[in-house]
Amino acid sequence: MTEGLTWTVYDADTMTQAEIYGEVLCRLGEKHEKIVGLSADLAKSTKIGRFGDKFPERFFNVGIAEQNLFGIAAGLAKSGLIPFVSTMAAFSAMRAAEQVRTDICYQNLNCKIIATHAGTSFGAAGTTHHCTEDIAIMRSFANMTVIVPADGIETANAVEACVEYPGPVYIRIGRGFEPRFYDKEDYGFEIGKAIEIAEGTDITLICCGITVLQAFEAARFLKEKDGLSVRVLNMHTIKPLDEGAVRRAVEETRRIITFEDHNIHGGLGSAVADVIASCGKGCAFTKVGIPDCYCEVGYPEDLYSHYKLDTDGIIEKVREIMGKDFEEDEDWEDEI
Repeated sequence: MTEGLTWTVYDADTMTQAEIYGEVLCRLGEKHEKIVGLSADLAKSTKIGRFGDKFPERFFNVGIAEQNLFGIAAGLAKSGLIPFVSTMAAFSAMRAAEQVRTDICYQNLNCKIIATHAGTSFGAAGTTHHCTEDIAIMRSFANMTVIVPADGIETANAVEACVEYPGPVYIRIGRGFEPRFYDKEDYGFEIGKAIEIAEGTDITLICCGITVLQAFEAARFLKEKDGLSVRVLNMHTIKPLDEGAVRRAVEETRRIITFEDHNIHGGLGSAVADVIASCGKGCAFTKVGIPDCYCEVGYPEDLYSHYKLDTDGIIEKVREIMGKDFEEDEDWEDEI
């Protein structure tokens, strides 16, 4: 997957997702001369500046002009290059939404967007710099692929995979030292395919980003303390969603909860709900994320706790849904 990189999985404990991304992009730049980097005066914050230092002739800082940033990226892609664009998620998905949609997605251009400081990861910066709407916005654009890595190692795999993946790709990462989940690079990452990180038959937790580790820890606790068999899916690709994994969860566990550092409207939960609704089979289902509000200001860890996205919150939600009466039968005919 990430063959030949200068960092190891142990470095992931001391490098942010963005720092790993910057390192991976530099190595990819050595192999792919068509890769170029672009920033809107945030090269240091988003770590794409590492690519600029290594390949100054292939790096473009357009200044604080995000709409222009994506227009230029579109032009570079039209010329046959592979532009990697880095800015904060709030600027990518909202300030430059029209340019991403019309300049890049409408033409189905081979442009890769690495959006940092996503979700509530920039917690203390306040509502203007939180980005809890970007998954909903980006997955609504035709031709766009949307990936939400669980940690730095998965970010590295996603960045490398997207080089060979045609069309526009949006990779959503955090700001700070989000904890490492994976302990090796080669665990079967593939765009569009969920990864089952815990087996289970009682309930399925479908997660992305920072909630993956929390759900895994919650599943271990619930197995030990409650005797529950909890399946956990790392749904790193929101679009195209692994519909087969969702359908199997409906049929085999009959209970599903989604967890995401994003508004509950339009994100991972909504994507999963679409699949559940289309399969014609009964399922107890709950979405957990940022409710229909602009989230509070505070440290990310406190916000995860407040919105039930940490291990304790996930345990609470699982116990809540497991306590509800639900008719379980094997006859689906009356539910189609």
